[in-house]
Amino acid sequence: MRVLAVVPAFNEEQCLFATVDMLVQACPDVDCLIVNDGSRDRTAQVARRCAARVANLPVNTGLTSALKTGMKYAQRHGYDAVVQFDADGQHLPRYIPQLAAALEEGGAHVAIASRYLDGSVRPTGARGAGSRLITLLIRITTGAVITDPTSGMRMYDRQMIRLFAQGFDCAPEPDTIALVAREQGAVVEIQASMRERQGGESYLKLGNVLKYMARTCLSIIMLRFLR
Repeated sequence: MRVLAVVPAFNEEQCLFATVDMLVQACPDVDCLIVNDGSRDRTAQVARRCAARVANLPVNTGLTSALKTGMKYAQRHGYDAVVQFDADGQHLPRYIPQLAAALEEGGAHVAIASRYLDGSVRPTGARGAGSRLITLLIRITTGAVITDPTSGMRMYDRQMIRLFAQGFDCAPEPDTIALVAREQGAVVEIQASMRERQGGESYLKLGNVLKYMARTCLSIIMLRFLR
């Protein structure tokens, strides 16, 4: 299986080099594409020092567009799978082979690195409550149990690469996972641990978390009845 790691990066000069170096050292057979999403700091300069291919977007377009850029690259170059890998150092590359194995052995379209598959307690507060609510909504609308729908470390197969590369309404979000689970029944999880952000500033402040969770839950419900 030819796997491409797509690393969306927006203002990640503090973490990017160490993250990509960790990835290429741990998984030398996995190719890496950094998508610099219109960063305003030195992310572009840091990316050039990394042992990876680089795509520079002229303006910040958001995670969905950055991942679509990676998917288009993967489709053009014939990759079998794409793994979404955060630039902030939270994701651990040792799980990439496990995701690939789960994708193949489970006949799945999406494999997710779950922090809670083993029953680990979710965090308290808005993020934990939102994650539990999204899991519940996915179960109600699809019958699938996805323990960590907000995990950002996911691997996608060829069918999903094509869907992201050519579709206009597909995003790397839980509502897409719900849609795949409902229509294909082909989402699997592996147990994984993740680190704290290794530098820089997270986008997920309380206000943004609440808006994200509300938008995601509404989208899952609407997709159930409108698509």
